[in-house]
Formats: sequence, C-alpha cells, structure tokens
Amino acid sequence: MIEISASAQTYLHDLLSNQEQEGVAIRIFVAQPGTPQAETCIAYCRPGEEQDGDIAVEYEGFRAWFEGRSEPYLEDAEVDYQEDQMGGQLTIKAPNARIPKVGPDAPLEDRINYVLYNEINPGLAAHGGMVSLVEVTEEAMAVLQFGGGCQGCAAVDITLKGSVETTLLERVPELKGVQDLTDHSVTENAYYS
Repeated sequence: MIEISASAQTYLHDLLSNQEQEGVAIRIFVAQPGTPQAETCIAYCRPGEEQDGDIAVEYEGFRAWFEGRSEPYLEDAEVDYQEDQMGGQLTIKAPNARIPKVGPDAPLEDRINYVLYNEINPGLAAHGGMVSLVEVTEEAMAVLQFGGGCQGCAAVDITLKGSVETTLLERVPELKGVQDLTDHSVTENAYYS
C-alpha cells in the first residue's frame, strides 16, 4: 500500500515517543481523494481516534493507521525523511491520490466526486465555474457548492437540474437528488448576471 522509508520510520518513531500520552500512533489518509484538491495527510492518532475500516500496520516502535477508504489512493505512495540545513523534511508522494480509482463498490462520495471532477466540472470550466460535493445526506441527497462563474449565475437552476443532477443520477443511481448550498446572492464572478 504505502512505503515508509527507514529514515521516515526513525523520524516518526522519535516524534511519537516524545508525546505525553502513551500509545499515540500516526494516521495516514487522503482528503478529497480522486479530485484535483486531493491531499495526502499524516496526523497524530491518539488511542481510540482510529476509525472503522482503518488498517493497522506495526512498524518498529510505533503503529500506523491507514484509512481504509483511502487505500486505493495510497497505492504506490512513499513517505520519506531527508535531513537538511533546517533540520529535515518529511515528504509524502502519492501518485494515485488525484487519479480516480473508483469502481461500482467504491464509497458513494468517491463515485460522486469522480463524476463531478471528470465529467461535470470540465464543462463548467468553460464558463469559469465549478461544483464540489459538500456532503451526502442520510436521504441520499448530494449537497453541492457552486463556485467561480457558477456562483450567482442567472442560469444556475438550468445547470443544476438540466446538467448536474441529470448526470449524477445517471452515473450514481443510488442518489435521490441534489441540493444547492451556494449563496447565489454573491454575483461578482457570475458568468450570466
């Protein structure tokens, strides 16, 4: 899944051994996986903060938790530590974090993001706009946020119902519909006023 170099393991072990609480681990995950905003993160994980589906891996002197949902995006990822004049730098290279690796069994959010970033947003970009997923409700509604030229655009209702919702419902049949969370009273960048 992910390779942690010997120097990075030493650095992380030393970092974790300086924590006041016993049993603190690290947790590695990808925020907004499969999107252009994907970011690979390493965070402290205190006992009990690991989440359902996380995968535990034991290293010499410490434990790492890998978010199960992020596993396909962490494929071929590398964590390294290089000493330099300023002390050193921990680096994470995750070449698959932004590349959608979604199939029909992928989490609903990942499949929605795949459609948004690979099918819908390229069309909206022609007008300087974009749309992102805020959340999926318990009722299987996708709550969306428009930005750029779509925020405050006079044609946003047509775009929402005629394009975005239609495409999402076609590609992600579990969805019941979409809701727009955008404040369209802000019209500075609107493509159509």
